[in-house]
Amino acid sequence: MKFLDLAKVYIRSGSGGAGCVSFRREKFIEYGGPDGGDGGHGGSVWAEAVDGLNTLIDFRYQQHFFAQNGQHGMGRQRTGHTGDDIVLRVPVGTEILDEDEETVIADMTEIGQRVQLAKGGNGGWGNVRFKTSTNQAPRRANPGQEGIERTIWLRLKLIADVGLLGLPNAGKSTFLAATSNARPKIADYPFTTLHPNLGVVGVDNVEFVVADIPGLIDGASEGRGLGDLFLGHVERCAVLLHLVDGSSGDLVADYQTIINELEAYGDGLAHKPRLTVLNKIDTLDEEERAFLRDELEAACGTPVMLMSGVSGEGVTDVLRALRERIDANRLRHRSVEDDDAPWQP
Repeated sequence: MKFLDLAKVYIRSGSGGAGCVSFRREKFIEYGGPDGGDGGHGGSVWAEAVDGLNTLIDFRYQQHFFAQNGQHGMGRQRTGHTGDDIVLRVPVGTEILDEDEETVIADMTEIGQRVQLAKGGNGGWGNVRFKTSTNQAPRRANPGQEGIERTIWLRLKLIADVGLLGLPNAGKSTFLAATSNARPKIADYPFTTLHPNLGVVGVDNVEFVVADIPGLIDGASEGRGLGDLFLGHVERCAVLLHLVDGSSGDLVADYQTIINELEAYGDGLAHKPRLTVLNKIDTLDEEERAFLRDELEAACGTPVMLMSGVSGEGVTDVLRALRERIDANRLRHRSVEDDDAPWQP
C-alpha cells in the first residue's frame, strides 16, 4: 500500500426536495383543501477519524463525494425522504484545509471525532404550510434549498512521540530499524527514505512511537531535494531527535543546515524540544569523539550525546533521554507479567 499524505477532494451536500402543491380529492368531500407535503432534507457530508488507517491512499482513486438529494413532497401531506449522509473516513491526525490550502477547517486528532463539512439543503414547504383563513386554497410551494459544493484538501500529519531529523544518510532509518520492528529501506546513497516510517520503541517497560522522515538538504524550503512538506509529520511530536553524521567532515555546517530549514518551515518547529546526537561514532576513535562533541556543543549550546545505530553503542542512553522529554500521558506502559508469561495456544 502506498503512502499518501495529501489529497484533493470535491464534496457536495444533497439538495432539499421541493414542496408539493396538492389538494385533497375524495368522494363526497366538496372542500378538501390543500394537502401538499414538504420536501425532504438533503444529505450532509461528514468527516470522521477512524482507527486502522495511516494513509490517504483511498482518496487517490475516488475524489468526488456527493450526498443524496432529498425527495420531493407528495400529496396527503406526505413529507419526502431525507437524503442519506456521506462520511469521509480519514486517519487520525488528518488536517482538513479549504481550497486555498491555508485555512484549517478541522483537525482530526482523536478516534471517533466527526465534523460536518457541508450541510444538506432544507426541504421546501408544501402548499399546506401556506393555508390561512383568507387563503384557504394556496397554489404555491417552496423549492428545496440547493446543496453546498466545495473543494477541500486532506493533509495527513502523523501522530508520533519522537521525530527524527537529519541530512540524508545521517543514520535515521538505521536507528529506527535498530530500536523497533520497523524495516525501513537502508542503503549507502541519499534519499533512501521517500516517505515517513513509524516504529514503536521500547525502553524500561515503556513504549513510544518514533517517526522517521526523509532527509533535509540545504534549500529544502525552496523545493530542493524532496522539499520540506513532510516536516508536518513531526509537528505533533513531543521531542525531536536530531542526528548529526560524525563522519561527514563538517558536522557544524550539517547541524546548521537542519536548523535553518526548521526556521524556514515555521509553525514553531525550530523551538520544539530537541535532542542533538552525534551518530556513527563507531567510525571515530576516542580523541575524535571528544573533539567533535565539543565542537558540536559549542555550535548548538546544549549537551550532545554520542551514539552508533550500527553497533548499538549509546542507543539505550538516547532512548532514556527521549523518554524523559516525553509527557507521561503519551507513554505506553508494557506489562511485565505479559512479557514473562509462557505461550499458550
